Order: sequence, then structure tokens, then C-alpha cells
Amino acid sequence: MRVVFVHGACVRDGAWWWHRTAAILESEGVPSGAPPLPSCGEGHEEGGRLPGADGPSLPDDVAAVRAHLASVAGPVVVVAHSYGGVVVAEAAAGLPSVRHLLFVTSFLPEPGESLSSFGDGGPSPYLDFGSDGTFGVRPETATETFLQDCDEEAVAGAHARLVRQTAAVTVRPVGAAAWKEIPSTYLVCARDNGTPPSLQRAQAARADRVVEIDAGHHPFLSRPDEVAGLVLRLTADG
Repeated sequence: MRVVFVHGACVRDGAWWWHRTAAILESEGVPSGAPPLPSCGEGHEEGGRLPGADGPSLPDDVAAVRAHLASVAGPVVVVAHSYGGVVVAEAAAGLPSVRHLLFVTSFLPEPGESLSSFGDGGPSPYLDFGSDGTFGVRPETATETFLQDCDEEAVAGAHARLVRQTAAVTVRPVGAAAWKEIPSTYLVCARDNGTPPSLQRAQAARADRVVEIDAGHHPFLSRPDEVAGLVLRLTADG
């Protein structure tokens, strides 16, 4: 069994966000990986487009994750964080190798829903939407919103990996709902200041199973033992 992690919005270097939990999995013989998301600018060094009004969007992220999943030999547990749940809803659909989906303070969209479907219609105070067709996290809000329970090393590493992302990903609807056909678990993070716990619990009602922990938006950094323990249980069940 292998684990594939799909990171959230406005960041790069998925493997780093996952590294504390991945190290525990590796020690138990469970390998993991984290495909890049083109809408976050990952891959542009190899000739890909930069984020922007005409930049890569949700379909590009879906294609990148789906290609990664299809390339993995053997069964897979997919862990989707935040925006990553929107990507995975379409990317994992119809792939028999995917045995379980774990959504971490994330979203389980129905076909036709988008990331913006889960907001209140107004811009989040911690996000900045630019005239160039990108959006990003306001750096001055990042720690209190997303990292308040993380140590200094994690906070510094996270800030260094904030990026601008193509804003169209927030309104582009998904065309499939993999969570309807693949067993799923939702991890509610009760101290998340970015995705309100009430919203998380509403999304969790769509999953097959719900687990709740006392953590902020990035529990794989702040509480890697608990996250790794949950993932290991899912890989064993698969």
C-alpha cells in the first residue's frame, strides 16, 4: 500500500508539508508521494505555464494528480488536504487502485460544485485576489489562521512555501465525486481558524467515517503521530 498526499491551495512543495508524517509512515514500511499542482506554479520550471488569468487551473491539477495515481503500482490511500479535496474528487474517480480517501479539513464536492460553493459568498479576510488572475494567502495572517499550533520550524518552513495560485481554481466546478464510489474518512481539525469546524463537520457528513482531533489546519505538521496513526490504520484496512 502506498500513500499519495495532495496539498492545499496557495502553497508549493507538497512533500515538505507531508514530511513529518511521511517519515513515520516510512518507518512502518509505507511509502508516500506528493504530486505537484500546476495551478500553484509547480512544474513551470520544466516549461509549464505560470499561474495567472491564462495559467493552469483545476483541470491541470486534476490531470497531474490523476497521472500520478495511475503511475503508482499497487493499491493507494489518497490524503487530500483543504483545496486538495476538490482536486481528488475528480482525479481519483474511476481508479480501482485507490482504496481509500482521507480528507483533512477539506471538501467533498458534488459534481457541479466548486471551492467557492463552500464559502459565504464574500472574500476570506486571509486571502488576497490580484488583478493578474492569481490569489494567495496574506502572509501577515498565515500563522494565526493556519499555523497557530505549529512549532517555529514548521511556521518558518510554511511561510517560505506560500505562493500565488491561479484564482480560477476557486470557481471551476468538478465533474466527478470520487468519494461517492471510494471509501472515505474525514479528519475534522477542531482548532482550524481557516476552515471553520462547523463547515468541516458539514462536509464530513458526506464521508463514510469521521475522526476529530484538537488541531489546526495542518495537523500533519503539528500532530504527525496522530495523523500517521490514522493513515496507517487505513492502509491496513485497505
